[in-house]
Amino acid sequence: MQSLWKRHGLVVAAGAVCILVNRQGMGPLWFTGIALLVGGLLMRRAMTLGQRPRDEVPPLPLAIPVSGRWMARNGPATKVPSHTHNLAQTYAIDLARRPAPEPVWLWPVARRPESYPSFGEPLFAPADARVVSVSDRQRDHLTRTSLWGLLYVLAETFVRSLGSPRHLLGNHVVLDLGDGVYAVFAHLRRHSVEVAAGDLVKQGQKLAECGNSGNSAEPHLHFQLMDGPDITSARGLRFTWRFRDDDGEEHEGAPADNTCFAPVAPLPPAPYSAP
Repeated sequence: MQSLWKRHGLVVAAGAVCILVNRQGMGPLWFTGIALLVGGLLMRRAMTLGQRPRDEVPPLPLAIPVSGRWMARNGPATKVPSHTHNLAQTYAIDLARRPAPEPVWLWPVARRPESYPSFGEPLFAPADARVVSVSDRQRDHLTRTSLWGLLYVLAETFVRSLGSPRHLLGNHVVLDLGDGVYAVFAHLRRHSVEVAAGDLVKQGQKLAECGNSGNSAEPHLHFQLMDGPDITSARGLRFTWRFRDDDGEEHEGAPADNTCFAPVAPLPPAPYSAP
């Protein structure tokens, strides 16, 4: 059934086409479109429920995959799921460098990604790992941080969700950390990935640069752990970092939303039991 649920985007798109080309009012084509839309949305809902974590497992200690001062957004310390259970994003987190240009209401409508300090920042392996897959060809688009940009990104996100996950992830890298744990780096800068599928990487090795590809309003890193290599069927896993906040206090866990922090060298990893 999971392989069927993955096709929900095609079903929704087919339903939308039926409604748009219909010229006969509430006739057979219109009802077919409505049925396809409802069916596609139910398939997406089933897929999301199927990706809810089944068991509570200890978080995996990792090195923070960035350097310098960053801000956490949409993270598991503030709410779970931090994003959605769909695409194994239950415990995902977004990271962006600060300070950065402030969001605006009307003007400028968009900025070039180079205007943000996150863009081009190096990203590092959080542990020794094997590279599972790499995507590196999608463009880095303009930001969507104005009122008009945010309205646009709502429609854009819906359209992107109808296709394969790569349209949401943008350029990305998937790592196999061992013991059934996989890490995802998303929204990477175009042509910045320095590894290839099958490569063995060491903790702290540069993987790529932060970008603004895929479903991204401003340059940032989307990071998550999951229990399988297929993002459409895996379930999210928790992680823990050691970091220092702006008051100089050290913490272990995940930084809360809107917290600015800098990495602290991680402790040796504790034994981890995969779910």
